Amino acid sequence: MTRVAAVDCGTNSIRLLVADADPATGELADLDRRMTIVRLGQGVDRTGRLAPEALQRTFAACREYAGIIKEHGAERLRFVATSASRDAENRDEFVRGVLDILGVEPEVISGDQEAAFSFTGATKELAGGDRFPKPYLVVDIGGGSTEFVVGDDRVRAARSVDIGCVRMTERHLVRDGVVSDPPSAERIAAMRADIEAALDLAEQTVPLREARTLVGLAGSVTTVSAIAQDLPEYDSEAIHHSRVSYDRVREITEWLLRSTHAERAAVPSMHPGRVDVIGAGALVLLSIMERIGAREVVVSEHDILDGIAWSVA
Repeated sequence: MTRVAAVDCGTNSIRLLVADADPATGELADLDRRMTIVRLGQGVDRTGRLAPEALQRTFAACREYAGIIKEHGAERLRFVATSASRDAENRDEFVRGVLDILGVEPEVISGDQEAAFSFTGATKELAGGDRFPKPYLVVDIGGGSTEFVVGDDRVRAARSVDIGCVRMTERHLVRDGVVSDPPSAERIAAMRADIEAALDLAEQTVPLREARTLVGLAGSVTTVSAIAQDLPEYDSEAIHHSRVSYDRVREITEWLLRSTHAERAAVPSMHPGRVDVIGAGALVLLSIMERIGAREVVVSEHDILDGIAWSVA
């Protein structure tokens, strides 16, 4: 057993996993797994820079995580930063802050690396039997980007495209700093066109339609599953490896895009930090399912964070 810590810092959230990894059995035993909405990518699509307040929120979460890592006595730590920090002009400021707090330099990884970690984390448990037939298409819908990975026991093709839930919301649903509530049909159509163009790009590299099992990762997908199950609160155990039909995803997406902020916030399983961006994230998922003709999505709570943990185990 090796006790490891992994941090995944994305556009919308920062997440920590402390776990005992046993490479001999392929088991990853969680000791602490948590997520904090920091919205690091606030305004990056428009300004090209990480906002001072976004950096402060992120550094505050890092200080909290440093205490947890020390408490559990993790032997190794890896900090991976994704879309927002990859795009920002002032990412050096972010790197210095993380290094000061956690003692490791964040690795600003490429979209291809991000995809490979997501694939490992999401599929390690799926192998064996015919419950989840191969090849898999793993789709990681983040805040700034979405990763597409097709593979069997290993990655065959991967592509990252800029259609995350925060980026789509800020690009299409925000006017004068306020999220449309609900958005007009014209704004939804423009967002949908942007998503379809990105799917065209992804298909140039990744054979999306060859997949026999669609595996969906990250907060937009897990929240859709929680809504589909009408959970009284967010329940990772109930969500992990749940299956949501195409018809249910379509119904939920349509409701999210015509609902008000107050109606979305009243959903008991909804994280407050997702209320304004969940409609865009759900539309990305729906568009993918329509593109490949998927009848359902298998929802995984294990994703890039688990892949990072395995990489240091």
